[in-house]
Amino acid sequence: MSNIAGKAYGMTVVTPMKPLTSWINTLIYQVVRGAPSTLQRLLGLSIIHFARWAMIRRNQWPNIGNGPEHLANDYLLFCSNFNGTWDQYIDAFSAGVASGLDLVWFGNLKFPGAMPVSPFKAYICANQIMCDFYYNATPGVAQRDVKSALRVADAIRTLTKAHADGAGDHVAFATAFATALRSVQNDLGSHGCAPIASTDAYTADRNRRAYLAATLCKPGGPHPPEA
Repeated sequence: MSNIAGKAYGMTVVTPMKPLTSWINTLIYQVVRGAPSTLQRLLGLSIIHFARWAMIRRNQWPNIGNGPEHLANDYLLFCSNFNGTWDQYIDAFSAGVASGLDLVWFGNLKFPGAMPVSPFKAYICANQIMCDFYYNATPGVAQRDVKSALRVADAIRTLTKAHADGAGDHVAFATAFATALRSVQNDLGSHGCAPIASTDAYTADRNRRAYLAATLCKPGGPHPPEA
């Protein structure tokens, strides 16, 4: 599955909305953009790398040479990247920000509501567009790994600055090093592909390894490790 790259999953969902009510969605998005605090619970979901909703009017679709589109509905484009499995993401969305999702998808045709989760999952699955190609610059690193690495880098810079001259007490440096290490010990996790949580993730990791072995590795040389 091309939606998966290392720890990350790329999701694209396009849902139709009633033109007579799409102006209400526009108003909701303006309110949310002007008051970011309304997204506080969404920002608290640490598995999310990126999420965006964008409205596409029925007369705004690009013309790629096949003539203008004649559509009956406006559409809502939802794009998101996250770490974990598809089910984990939808479960977290539904449980954490159900009321917010009901606002975002207000007026969308056949939207069942974010709760209960089973109809919501069926709705997302029916309108999801699988990625032809999903590029991730750091497939073995989730956003929490990046934040952890930044904290470790800050600790190293602070330690280096405090003992830059090298003429200080070795005992003092050892004490400072131990203190810095304890402060970031929870940030010293390992990078790499996510644990196998689904057959899709397992298949994606196997396909990625075969691709790297065929295109990047020399015959008879070392091959990428199996996830």
